[in-house]
Amino acid sequence: MWRATTVQACGLWPFAAGSGAPMTGVPLGQHLYTGATVCGDPMSWFTRAHYISNPSLFMLGMPGLGKSTLVNRMLIGLAATGVVPLVLGDLKPDYADTVRALGGQVISIGRGVGGVNVLDPGAMGAAARKIGGEAGRVLSAETHGRVLNMVAALVTIVRDRAMDDHEQSVLSAALHHLRERTPPGRAPLLPDLVRVIAEGPDRVRAVTLDRGEETRYRDAVDPLHRSLLGILDGPLGDTFASETSTRIDLGSPAVCMDISRIGEADTQLTAAAMLAAWSDGLGTVAASHALADAGLTPRRWFFTVLDELWRPLRAASGIVDRIDALTRLNRTLGLGDAKITHTLKDAEALGTDADRVKARGFVERAGMVVVAGLPRQEMEELGHIVGLSRREIELVSSWSSPPGWAAQGDREEPPGRGRFLIKVGGRPGIPIQVAITDTERHLHDTNKRWAANKPAEGSRQVGFSK
Repeated sequence: MWRATTVQACGLWPFAAGSGAPMTGVPLGQHLYTGATVCGDPMSWFTRAHYISNPSLFMLGMPGLGKSTLVNRMLIGLAATGVVPLVLGDLKPDYADTVRALGGQVISIGRGVGGVNVLDPGAMGAAARKIGGEAGRVLSAETHGRVLNMVAALVTIVRDRAMDDHEQSVLSAALHHLRERTPPGRAPLLPDLVRVIAEGPDRVRAVTLDRGEETRYRDAVDPLHRSLLGILDGPLGDTFASETSTRIDLGSPAVCMDISRIGEADTQLTAAAMLAAWSDGLGTVAASHALADAGLTPRRWFFTVLDELWRPLRAASGIVDRIDALTRLNRTLGLGDAKITHTLKDAEALGTDADRVKARGFVERAGMVVVAGLPRQEMEELGHIVGLSRREIELVSSWSSPPGWAAQGDREEPPGRGRFLIKVGGRPGIPIQVAITDTERHLHDTNKRWAANKPAEGSRQVGFSK
C-alpha cells in the first residue's frame, strides 16, 4: 500500500494492474518483463482459448534469431496433444530430426533422391474411392482441381509468367481425358499428359475452338506443349516425371518433406518441390478429414509448416496465386498453419502490384503474428499492417543488432536471439524469451557444418536457427 497527497497520487490515475500471461497451449518461454511463463500456439488459441478466429501464424525475423527453433517447440508440444505436424518443404533441414524423434515420416525430394508425381491423386484419390457416393464424387472433383493447380504452378515456374486462361482449359480437359483412360490402380504421369496434348483427342480439341483445323489446334496448344516438355527435360529434371517415390502415411504422427538435397542456387526446382510438397501434404489433410466425415477414421488435427516462404514467391510471377489456391483448396477444418519468412521486403520484391498485395494478405489474415529481430524501417512498415506501438517497434528493432565488437567466446550470441514479440489483433504484444532444453539443442543445431573439426560435444551450439 502507498500513501500520498492528491497532488502526487493524481499522476498514478487511472490505477492499472497488469494481466497475467496466457497459459493455454505449448509453453513457449518467459515473459521478457515479468518472467511469467507464456504459452501459446495457433491451434490452442483457436480451439480452446478462442483468442484468435483463424488458426494460423505468420512469423518474420532476420536469419539466425531462432524462428525455426520456436516452431520446432510448437511441433513437439502439439504432437504431444495428438495434433499431426506436417513440414511441407524442409530446406535446411530444420525439422527432419524433430520429426524422426516424434516417430514420424521423413520423405526426401530431389534429383536422384526422390520424386513426386504431381498427377497422382494420392491420398485424396484413395479416400474418394473408399467413401464412394456423392461425397466421393465431390472429393474426386476437388482432387482434379488440386492436380490442375499444381501442374499450372510448374508451368508458371518454367515460363516465369502465368498461364493463359485458354491454356488452363486445355490442361483441365486433357487431365479429365487422361484420368478416364488410365487403368484403376495406376496414376498417370506427366509424359502421359504430354502425349494426350500431342495427340489431340476430341475433348481437348473442343476447348481450343479449332473447328476441325489442325493448324488452329497446334497454334493453341504448342506453347503449353513446349512448357510441359520443359518441365520434363529442363531445369526441373525428372523429379516430377515418374511415380511418387514415397507416399505420405495417413497414420504417421508427423511428416517432414525434406528438400534439403536441392542446391541453394537451384531456385526453380526448389520452388517446384515446395509447391509439390504443399499440394501433396494438404491433399493428405483433406483426405483425412473426408474419411473422418464419412465415419471411416477418427478425426485428426494437423499443423502445417510452410518455411522459407520467400523462395517460391520469387520463383516466378503468379506463384502467389498458386500458393493461395493450394492453401484455399484444402478443407480448413482441423488445419492450422505457420508461414515463415524473413521480412516484408520478400513481398515487395514480387513483380506486380497485385502479387505484392496478395502476399501482404498472408500477414493480414494470420491469427498470430510473431516477430523476431527486424530493422526499424521494417518494423515501421509492419506496424501499418498489425498495429505496433512505438515502444514495440523500438523493442523489436533493438533485437536486430549484432553482438558487440568486444564480444569473445563461442557462445556469444546476438542480443535478439530467442526473443520474440507475439501480436494478436489489436492486443498489446507479448515479448518473450525462449530458452531451449538439452533435448531441443541436440535435435536442432543448424551450425553443425561450422563445427566439423571440433569434438562432438563441442559442436552442440546453443543456437537458434533461421
